[in-house]
Amino acid sequence: MKVVATSRLAQGSSASRRLRRAGKVPGIIYGSPGSPAAIEVEHNPLFHALRVEAFHASILDMELDGQSQPVLLRDIQWHPYKQQVLHIDFERIAPDRKIHMKVPLHFVNQENSPAVKLSAGIVGHVLNEVEISCLPAKLPEFITVDLGKLEAGKSMHLRDISFPEGVEPVLRAKENPVIVTVTLPVAEEIAPAETAKASAKPAGKSAKGKK
Repeated sequence: MKVVATSRLAQGSSASRRLRRAGKVPGIIYGSPGSPAAIEVEHNPLFHALRVEAFHASILDMELDGQSQPVLLRDIQWHPYKQQVLHIDFERIAPDRKIHMKVPLHFVNQENSPAVKLSAGIVGHVLNEVEISCLPAKLPEFITVDLGKLEAGKSMHLRDISFPEGVEPVLRAKENPVIVTVTLPVAEEIAPAETAKASAKPAGKSAKGKK
């Protein structure tokens, strides 16, 4: 996917406000090779690109002042209540240097799993993205999680996923977070019948025998 940007000379809060009024987004590009550089991007094309999932987890082709370079989207600042991008950060990447990136998880075969099909379980997605490490050429747009064998009473952990070749999750030594859980439906309890005035007949007074 492509991003068209131009160098930004004027900096500071006032300059950024003028850019936004002109329909542009101030930003920065950093990382080697090169020094951090202030840039500006047209707002509307960027806004629509940000609605595409792949834009957030793909190598982007940035055309900066007519020259192309591969970058990653690193940070976005949104207006608190308007649909407006206030600032955006990109990072240059080198083909021989590993990158860390969060990519989305795509869950498949959930409806056909024993947990759902046989036990009517409710599958909960605890995590929807995972941080991975890989070379730029190996970066996947998403990681597929096959739930076809998920059973009731069991959960799935991150280390249970099969990652593409050259891609590994970023985890500490013994870390293995839960990504999927299964909750079984609870049978509705029947409220006990009221035994007081509604259902029981009022007890009558005993008649006294005549002397």
